[in-house]
Amino acid sequence: MGAALAAYHIYFEQDRIYSEGADLMQGAYLGPDVEDREVERMARHYGAQYTRLEDENLATEVANILADGKVVGWMQGRMEFGPRALGGRSILGDARNEEMQKTLNLKIKYRESFRPFAPAVMAEEANDYFDLESTSPYMLLVKPVTQARRANVPDNYDGLEVREKLYTKRSDLPAITHVDFSARIQTVHQDTNPKFHQLLGAFKDKTGYSLLVNTSFNVRGEPIVCTPEDGYRCFMRTEMDYLVVGNYLFKKTEQPEWQNTDNWQEEFVLD
Repeated sequence: MGAALAAYHIYFEQDRIYSEGADLMQGAYLGPDVEDREVERMARHYGAQYTRLEDENLATEVANILADGKVVGWMQGRMEFGPRALGGRSILGDARNEEMQKTLNLKIKYRESFRPFAPAVMAEEANDYFDLESTSPYMLLVKPVTQARRANVPDNYDGLEVREKLYTKRSDLPAITHVDFSARIQTVHQDTNPKFHQLLGAFKDKTGYSLLVNTSFNVRGEPIVCTPEDGYRCFMRTEMDYLVVGNYLFKKTEQPEWQNTDNWQEEFVLD
């Protein structure tokens, strides 16, 4: 995209379109949308059980689920364009939970337990958690967790082996704080992703924290899910607790036994 815009401006001598402080890509949600009829068709196909909730009730219910330590697959609106999930096709968890990083890696993503995760935070409250001078809507900026949120670590912390550092609590947000006390931040904005922003607000009402773990909705080696069927299949193949597709909430314990017997873990080459 950058190369195309550069050619447009430099080679074809067209005006450079730019607005100070504005996100002209509007979150880059350029992929397929989630439509109710598609969700209901998928549910009929698999005999899936669900509850349909209105936006406000959905945000409150999912916030309660997340605060209870559960892992939620979250599919809303149009899919993200780019290399990572930004709240359109995401797996969410509670960043305060000391076991969440390990749980997501070993039971959902099926990868090494040390791999870090990133936070999604309400844009207007990002400075409460991170030393961030600007916005980071595309999860591109890595910044330190504020000093006030850091935990007291052993005097010899810097000399510890990586694994020992991993099992040392570094902040009140252990699931997203790297061993060097940094985090790769996504600021979530009301105007570009209102439903995700609403969920973060509901989570704050419940817990006092306006951020969540946000990782891409896939397992190791797979592309990010796109359609409701992709999402349900990933949900059922892993130890994810809940799936939200649009306004439809699926609880794992209420689903029929998964009958798909394909060797899915060999479907894609592992990274």
